[in-house]
Amino acid sequence: MTAADTQVVLDKLQSNIDQLELTNKGALTALEFRLDAILQANLDTFWLLICAILVFLMQAGFMCLESGLSRSKNSINVALKNITDFGIAVVVFWAFGFALMYGTSVSGLFGNKFFFFTTKVAGYQTYFVFQAMFVATAATIISGAVAERLKFYSYIIITFLASGFFYPIVGHWSWAFNFENPEEKFGWLGQLGYLDFAGASVVHSVGGWIALSVLLIVGNRTGRFREDDKSKSFQGSNTPIAALGALILWFGWFGFNGGANGAMDLKIPLILINTFLSASFGLIFSSIMGILILKKPEPLFMITGPLAGLVSITASCAYVDPADAILIGSIGGIVSGSTIVLLEKVKIDDVVSAIPVHLACGMWGTIAVALFGNFEMMGVEKTRLEQLFIQLIGIVSIGSFCFFGSYIILKIINSFFPLRVNKIQEELGLNISEHNASTDTHELLEVLTKQAKSEDYSSRAPQDPFTDSGIIGTQYNVLMDKLEQSEKQKNKWKNRVSQEIKLAMNVQKRLMPKRDIKNYPIFGLNIPAREISGDFYDFYLHDDEVYFTLSDVSGKGVNAGMVMAKAITLFKIFAKQKFKPNEILLEMNNDLKETNPIGTFITSIVGRYNVKTDLVEIANAGHQPALLKNGKKFKEFTSSSMPLAVTKHKNESVYQLESFKLDGGRIYCFTDGFSECMDENKQEIGIEGVKDLILKHENSSLKKELENATEEIRLKTLKTGTLEKGIKENNDILDDDLTIIGIGN
Repeated sequence: MTAADTQVVLDKLQSNIDQLELTNKGALTALEFRLDAILQANLDTFWLLICAILVFLMQAGFMCLESGLSRSKNSINVALKNITDFGIAVVVFWAFGFALMYGTSVSGLFGNKFFFFTTKVAGYQTYFVFQAMFVATAATIISGAVAERLKFYSYIIITFLASGFFYPIVGHWSWAFNFENPEEKFGWLGQLGYLDFAGASVVHSVGGWIALSVLLIVGNRTGRFREDDKSKSFQGSNTPIAALGALILWFGWFGFNGGANGAMDLKIPLILINTFLSASFGLIFSSIMGILILKKPEPLFMITGPLAGLVSITASCAYVDPADAILIGSIGGIVSGSTIVLLEKVKIDDVVSAIPVHLACGMWGTIAVALFGNFEMMGVEKTRLEQLFIQLIGIVSIGSFCFFGSYIILKIINSFFPLRVNKIQEELGLNISEHNASTDTHELLEVLTKQAKSEDYSSRAPQDPFTDSGIIGTQYNVLMDKLEQSEKQKNKWKNRVSQEIKLAMNVQKRLMPKRDIKNYPIFGLNIPAREISGDFYDFYLHDDEVYFTLSDVSGKGVNAGMVMAKAITLFKIFAKQKFKPNEILLEMNNDLKETNPIGTFITSIVGRYNVKTDLVEIANAGHQPALLKNGKKFKEFTSSSMPLAVTKHKNESVYQLESFKLDGGRIYCFTDGFSECMDENKQEIGIEGVKDLILKHENSSLKKELENATEEIRLKTLKTGTLEKGIKENNDILDDDLTIIGIGN
């Protein structure tokens, strides 16, 4: 073999070695790529599931926020709605919601695959879990807005519609894609180029639009707005809990926005930075608005501020720089605060400001995508004006579909099945009226009421040896058994009952003070609607001071009279010790809470007047406002606390103490028999009507002034068909007790 031949062999051998090395490198590269893909898929799955858990935590945030901003008598109802809507939303979404949202598209309008979701593909399962959290969020937005007046079953219907129909359809329009090729959009809005990264409109405005339609159907809470364009704010049950709810929502929002990315990649840090920056600046600017409008750091503006910023950034959190996120969140805080004021002006009663936060800021956030979004990051080849037009199309189409669709459906349902509770149930509170939390006293009263209406005395009261009402019920049943034995025995017991009532009346009359007191510019008047009044007033005199109280016990009759006697006694004890009015209310409340029948409460005003200094101190526990009249002008001293005997309190600060001088004016305290009197149009005269009545009958004599005003109200409220001369007072039946006191020369 020549040298040339040897060289050829060596070149072939080297070529084979190089080819082998290249093949091995290719195999290793392919293996590394495969391992990287598997690892990335696992990380993406893990990230999405963690985010789903964070979004689930938002449900607890909503529950705290909404129950904290609702009144105590409705807080349990709101909390239970938040639990219930999550379960219903997930089940409905599993059955057909996911199919409508992500199934094979029908003309870009809705899907028709994945009904009763059972796929075993891990990627599909993960995405279902995450989206199920989203649908629950959209549904629960509604509960807070319409709290304190909506039937529990009505809310179930609304949750079913929101989670099973409106949200999936809108979600399909905007987000539906081919799971095999995620770049391929199914929904008509997605194909158009509409962008909403994490659901400012798809999730939040959907809940906001439906909430608005429900509010317009069921109306405002009783007493929230008045005909004189004045609003009455209702104190939530627990503002710190509401604030905690806002913080939990803030925390969960990192999963809300971060999970919408669908993958754990380098976009996540930017998304999270934008999320908490927007929330923070939303808080700042919303708080500033509260200070400018109400001259103080208003809790509602502060609590809703970060949520406004969070909703505002939701649509664009992956498409904007942090500086833009700051601007978006700041504007969101202003939009939310402005909408809160607007709703007050147009008299729409949104308990938790869900419409300002989720609807108004949801729309603003959707628009912000076109105004601030980085088009390269969005993969958009349009002008900002073109993208803005597309975003507006999305807002209008989603709003029209959700608002008008839900309004029409629910309006029809409401005509057959009223969505709202009745007035009595609302006043009682949805905790009791909606969840069968009845009391033994209530059951006893139901039996007595039924007997009174039907005159059928065969029914018997509930018996329980361990409760006061149960013991009364037992004795009442013994009484009824004996009454049925013979007519003679029946008459005997009737007479005994009559004597007991007379005794109670005499006791009550003895407990009532003299109508006027020499040397003190004070006068009181009480006209009971029945034999025994649930209203009462009392005075307690010191050398230079006179303590006074006016209260209204829930219910009437002997039970109300017994509670009244206990309350008067407590007032006298603490007035004698010269407690401050708010301290007296605290002591009365805690004692009555322990001894009163469950469900019985007392609205009360306690005050004291110093004759020498002309100083009046007054505290109000859930009662009608006290009125201070100077000339023709009135000042109202309203209550910011709940009535007595509802819940125990630790200190007197729960009852606000007001101090002022009469300066030649007069102060009036009265029960709801005055303000709820009907005028000639069958409308309650309200507080403004009471003011007019006082001005009409104003007199140099306080006694004469109150007597004339009370007589006019008495004549208006008589239940007799026609009023004739000579009608006896004991034949007059009033709608309610009439009680009023006045202080001033």
